[in-house]
Amino acid sequence: MHIPDAFIPIWQGAIYWIIALVFVALALRWARNEMSEEKLPLVAVLAAGIFALQSFNLPVSMGTSGHLVGGALAAIILGSPFAAIFILTLVLIVQAILFGDGGITVLGANIINMGVIGGFVGFYTFRGLMGVTKSMPVSVFFAAWLACLIPALACAVEMAFAGTFPLTEGLVAMGIYHAIIGVIEGFVTIAVIYLITTARPDLVDTGVKAPAGA
Repeated sequence: MHIPDAFIPIWQGAIYWIIALVFVALALRWARNEMSEEKLPLVAVLAAGIFALQSFNLPVSMGTSGHLVGGALAAIILGSPFAAIFILTLVLIVQAILFGDGGITVLGANIINMGVIGGFVGFYTFRGLMGVTKSMPVSVFFAAWLACLIPALACAVEMAFAGTFPLTEGLVAMGIYHAIIGVIEGFVTIAVIYLITTARPDLVDTGVKAPAGA
């Protein structure tokens, strides 16, 4: 899902950068207001974990790749979609600059897809489903699944606007791969959230409590 340089024209990349910077500024405001010293280690662990999760890339046709995203995980654990934007931005900057995973000129688009869309879709899907199902595993699974699938579809649309590959073929390729990858992300997200809410519920802002006696 990391878009490389030259896959999007410079002028389109600049537009994505401007949009991304607005959300990054809001994420920095969230960090200043909400990120206490107690939460710093959790943020660091989430960033490292998401970095590791995204390292397992599966090639998708037409030159891009598929992988777990982690936006839902960060947003649910820290109780805000802006937490996902903050963490994913850090991860994507390191990946782009140090490892060449995703381009610099298109970094704005990658932040929008994985941080903004992934964070907002994951967070509000989780909160909405929790209100209806009252089930943490069900809510987390579908939140994480959609937060993997929807950013991939957004990436395909951006590639179509850029003229990199056709819209239908892109949606099919990215959609099928990430619908499957999203199942893995759903189960991984459930496991991680369960472990964290069990070990350190005081650091978590999900509204989900660890089971009694866990």
